[in-house]
Amino acid sequence: MARIKKAQNRRTRTRKLFKRVKGFFLCRRTTRRQANEAMMHARRNAYIGRKQKKRQFRALWIQRISAALMPHGLSYSRFIHGLKVAGIDLNRKQLSELAIHDPALFGTVVTQARAAVA
Repeated sequence: MARIKKAQNRRTRTRKLFKRVKGFFLCRRTTRRQANEAMMHARRNAYIGRKQKKRQFRALWIQRISAALMPHGLSYSRFIHGLKVAGIDLNRKQLSELAIHDPALFGTVVTQARAAVA
């Protein structure tokens, strides 16, 4: 059987690793072991960050909708309940965009939701 040498695999892996950690500080960029450790932490934090981003944006949209509902004298929870009862299928992102860019249309949606609850 042929002898398998792992030098080429190691070189390729190391090159990929150093390409990923480009821009890291001091030994986290130059030393293989520390670079690998730093990369693993960075990838884990990036994964966590992608999940947190979804939560943070949903919270932002809810806050915007709630602020837009204050002049109409309706709470956020009653508004969402009214939308469900009225059968209006708009998600929170769309509702917040409506509240910012088209307040008149948002006002009509609010009146429909209020009528469905009452």
